[in-house]
Amino acid sequence: MRSRSALPRSGGVPATAARSIPLVRPLAVAVLTTLASACSSGPPPTTFDLTAPRQKVQGGSIEGQVVVAEPVAIQVFEAERILVKGAANTVSFLGGGQWADRLPRLVQARLVQTFENASRLKAVSRPGDRITSDYLLNSEIRAFQIDAAAGEAVVEMSAKVVNDRSGRITNARVFTARVPVATIDPVNAAQALDRALSIVLLNIVRWVGTGHA
Repeated sequence: MRSRSALPRSGGVPATAARSIPLVRPLAVAVLTTLASACSSGPPPTTFDLTAPRQKVQGGSIEGQVVVAEPVAIQVFEAERILVKGAANTVSFLGGGQWADRLPRLVQARLVQTFENASRLKAVSRPGDRITSDYLLNSEIRAFQIDAAAGEAVVEMSAKVVNDRSGRITNARVFTARVPVATIDPVNAAQALDRALSIVLLNIVRWVGTGHA
């Protein structure tokens, strides 16, 4: 006859195992509850989109196919947050608002649309469209913020037209636009930055279409 093992009469975990399970202190539970409520408090930020100018561009034409690359930018412009620059070049993010996508990708999409709206649809494409390009339009976002001291929205981009076959830069230029902003809040800041970007995008399209490519 087999001997009976010493099992606890109450079903489930043995008594030794039960004693080894640590108990969560009430203070830790209270801290976790406070952090969870703090993270969930407050309304979500308002999401803003950027628009592409729909203006037709008269005169000039793009000779060959142009591929519009995604603009490069330093880390501070890579996020979706709306940037505010204060005195002594201090940088902060405007609470309560954000862009609809990463800023470089959003600017690239609106730049392509500006070319399309300007009746230059056949000559412009994105990387990855399997188009044999003649020129590559590279750009960099140098500024895309609210200048709190001046009360202006500032957008600055550098653009380079590169011969895709030789790799040589055929032309380069810096485009800047400043638009007054009445109040530094998410709505007014986003609208002012959108207007400033529209000026820059339209000037880039005009520049590329006047024989510089």
